Amino acid sequence: MSVRILSPEEVARALAVRDLSDPREGAHAIQRLVDDILTALRRAWACDVLVHRGARVVDIAENYDALGYERDAITRDARYTRYLTRTQMLRSHTSAMVPAALRSIGNGASDVLIACPGVVYRRDAIDRLHTGTPHQLDLWRVTRDRPLAGGDLKEMIELVVRAALPGAEWRIVPRVHPYTDDGLQIDVENGDEWVEIGECGLAGAHVLRGAGLDVQWTGLAMGLGLDRLLMLRKGVADIRLLRATDGRVAAQMRDLSLYRPVSNRPAVVRDLSIAVAADDDVELLGDRVREALQTDVDCVEAVEVLSQTPGPALPPIARERLGLRPGQKNVLLRVVLRHVDRTLTRQEANSLRDRVFGAVHAGEHGQ
Repeated sequence: MSVRILSPEEVARALAVRDLSDPREGAHAIQRLVDDILTALRRAWACDVLVHRGARVVDIAENYDALGYERDAITRDARYTRYLTRTQMLRSHTSAMVPAALRSIGNGASDVLIACPGVVYRRDAIDRLHTGTPHQLDLWRVTRDRPLAGGDLKEMIELVVRAALPGAEWRIVPRVHPYTDDGLQIDVENGDEWVEIGECGLAGAHVLRGAGLDVQWTGLAMGLGLDRLLMLRKGVADIRLLRATDGRVAAQMRDLSLYRPVSNRPAVVRDLSIAVAADDDVELLGDRVREALQTDVDCVEAVEVLSQTPGPALPPIARERLGLRPGQKNVLLRVVLRHVDRTLTRQEANSLRDRVFGAVHAGEHGQ
């Protein structure tokens, strides 16, 4: 399994990203959403609520081992995980904070709702719904008063969806998670499609016991995507708007009222024919674009793979033009450029196109 260690500069840029869920970093609608969810659960359950905010840099053991991830789990690969050292990483999910939160439960507690909100670090595609620094909320209810079961989990889902997305229809789909039993995916209806908003299940006994809670304790575990929930709640179509600095947009990101669109900037579309490794995917390509453009990635609305052709299937003249190496494929990549705050000039768009090409093309020579 490959491990690439981030440079000090990359770590500094990652840690400088604002956590929209943290009131200490300024008010944001994501915080209102978290408050609504916690209020609904507190009222229904009358249990203690522990809000736990851990460091963004975590031990690999806390992010993976303590939650039951196998040593060879694909998610541990550097394609999906941002490693700082051989033992530390930028947390890839808010579940990384759960083991420490469970260990902090006092001896006098018997029924506790743990809430772990925060920004996390992922390697993901670039489009209107995905970002490399999303926000999540882990909710774990643990109790020794009585065994928690599937009916309690369904109640939890109902309470959370009703609080976050009033009136929304929801469904559940079976899913396997390393830290739960009887795992489920939660989808909500959005127009003519179903959108995933989170996952849940009965808290895995191995996680509870590993945190020092004895066999009397059982639990419910839920992880939610806060960015997507907020976009659904406010009717926001582009995830970049959640961090927009344009005053007309930023002012609307402080409450949960419906978003009122500001004037749209024209999109600039560039299609690039590139050579990449045979196993490169849209998530990896998107992450390379983020690393290359850094703060200018806000100018990129989407990076889409239009087609893929294995190297041997290309005619010799095409392989020569791309500088295709053995083990590579040809990808037709569409780059959609549109800043959320202003119109890009042609010179800016062409410069961004060239930087994207330089970040993703791996042939022997450029086009």
